[in-house]
Amino acid sequence: MKNVIKNTKKGILMVALMATVSSYATNTDATIKTGVKKTALVLKNVKQGNILSIIDSNGIILYKEAIAINGDYKKAFDLTELPDGDYVFELEKDLEIKTIPFSIASDVVSMNAKNEVSYFKPFVKQINDLVYVSKLNLSQEDTKINIFENIEGTYTLVHSEKFENEKTIHKAFKLNKGNYKIEINSINTEYTKFVNN
Repeated sequence: MKNVIKNTKKGILMVALMATVSSYATNTDATIKTGVKKTALVLKNVKQGNILSIIDSNGIILYKEAIAINGDYKKAFDLTELPDGDYVFELEKDLEIKTIPFSIASDVVSMNAKNEVSYFKPFVKQINDLVYVSKLNLSQEDTKINIFENIEGTYTLVHSEKFENEKTIHKAFKLNKGNYKIEINSINTEYTKFVNN
């Protein structure tokens, strides 16, 4: 009888041990299958409505999110699902765009923090028939302003102006009554604003 109880205890102990081991094995497998390498992104002093994007080297937006709250933004991204190549996180604020480049090679994500770039978007304001364009251009990149007028459904270039080696650009344009498209090109970026006068 003692042997039966002893063997029963051993059997229960073995079943419990096997259940524990198989439980750990199941959890490990689940972690391996569903667990991913995450890249944590922390951005300070963001505002509600700022736009965060992930963009590939061809300029294609792969991810886009509007920031929901003011303060610090923290999020983990699984970037290892992306193909090998060069990418950027782009944070678009009211008048500033910040790009944080990163690259992926063989499921390894390399952040290139030293190559972060911030540039300022132009500010366009219309008051009656005057349009004011301002741009902070600290890197003194060549900037071109093109104004197109909508004539019978087609936008036609009516004014073009280039600015070289200027840290700040302030320009006012007097426009006749009509619909216009203003393009401001700088640092391989284009900003477009439509004006109805």
